[in-house]
Amino acid sequence: MRLLHTSDWHLGRSFHRVGLLEAQAAFLDHLVATVHAHDVDAVLVAGDVYDRAVPPLPAVELFDTALHRLAEAGVPTVMISGNHDSARRLGVGAGLIERAGIHLRTDPDGIGTPVVLSDAHGEVALYGLPYLEPALVRERLGAEKAGHEAVLAAAMDRVRADLAGRPAGTRSVVLAHAFVAGGAPSDSERDITVGGVAAVPTGIFDGVDYVALGHLHGSQTLSPRVRYSGSPLAYSFSEADHRKTMWLIDLGPSGPDGTITGDVRLDCPVPRPLARIRGRLDDLLDDPALAPHEQSWVEATLTDPVRPAEPMARLTERFPHTLHLVFDPERTGDDTGASYAQRLRDRSDQQIAEDFVAHVRGGAALDGAERAVLYGAFDDVRVDTAEREVGR
Repeated sequence: MRLLHTSDWHLGRSFHRVGLLEAQAAFLDHLVATVHAHDVDAVLVAGDVYDRAVPPLPAVELFDTALHRLAEAGVPTVMISGNHDSARRLGVGAGLIERAGIHLRTDPDGIGTPVVLSDAHGEVALYGLPYLEPALVRERLGAEKAGHEAVLAAAMDRVRADLAGRPAGTRSVVLAHAFVAGGAPSDSERDITVGGVAAVPTGIFDGVDYVALGHLHGSQTLSPRVRYSGSPLAYSFSEADHRKTMWLIDLGPSGPDGTITGDVRLDCPVPRPLARIRGRLDDLLDDPALAPHEQSWVEATLTDPVRPAEPMARLTERFPHTLHLVFDPERTGDDTGASYAQRLRDRSDQQIAEDFVAHVRGGAALDGAERAVLYGAFDDVRVDTAEREVGR
């Protein structure tokens, strides 16, 4: 049986204020084309279908179109809700939609009820574990503690209990949306820490043949049978080095050597490459080695000791798709590295303001004209305050 594992579509999300709906539509076109080109038997979507609980209408329309196309392809799809989704909204009409071969698993009460498919080697039971918020599902699952590890362990107990009652040789697949130990996060995942602990051990999933994970945006293999597909698009510059893919997994017959007989990473369309560049502004504008990034989405970190004038306008002349600007000034020789709070001690308002301006622009002191502007501002404030006090 051939499975296509994907996750974290985040339909409706933007990238530094750049809309991604067109790129997300291109990915879904690619997904459907992949289903046909590789004779996929089932599609697995491991959560975060949408980017927020109440997605914008264009994102809902795109999702609806994708469901119709997958149903028309006649390929079963199993989909769970993630921590960005509203499980109840995503699950509306699940019973009716299931008749078209789209299996939405958003209710924790259905964890132990798999979607059962068959091939030449027998049955494959696919269990959907939606994102489990510990405080909300602990009692329903009978978990010992209110933590991610405890509720996932309770959920997997239900999976294993159901699997134990099935015919010998039944292969098993679990879809889950969680932070599993060993996975490498990026800046674009929402924190799901509970009680200081977010990650759960891979051993929680012992006893099943393949675990299709969602939540982390980088494609990664925690073990041959436990994998993240990652997001199909980059949603932060921390993903600049990611290769965005889906997993194509072949399940053979059940046996002592495992059931996975093939695994291939299939690349997703890239709407525009990402680049992170760093240096002084003039160097970035003149460096010929940066020519390949001129049409990329760019995050630029400027190291000029003094903040240059109109840096974004100047950058976009060479890099028109610059989206994010960071200032990390080089330290001057007299910069002791003392914290800003330490430099405030025993200083007048005027001195504090001068110190602040110098601090944020890398240690460069104010000139006479700048000091005069600050002095005038403080003087105006003092006069205004005095007038207000008199008028009370």
